[in-house]
Amino acid sequence: MEENKAPQVPAHVPLMTIERFAQLSGLEEGVIYGQIRRGYLPSLKVGKYRLINIALLQTQCLQAEDWT
Repeated sequence: MEENKAPQVPAHVPLMTIERFAQLSGLEEGVIYGQIRRGYLPSLKVGKYRLINIALLQTQCLQAEDWT
């Protein structure tokens, strides 16, 4: 039987609108757009919407910390 070599994608990838991320983080939307443009916040364009990839952001934050 052949192996399925397609990448495994989780059923639910946490995404958040920039407006909601601004509310929760306390940052202004303009600051968030700037962070996205500079590559500091992972985002994904879906249609006309730009969404923050919370799962990837969490992974990046955990990898940046020294947990040993």
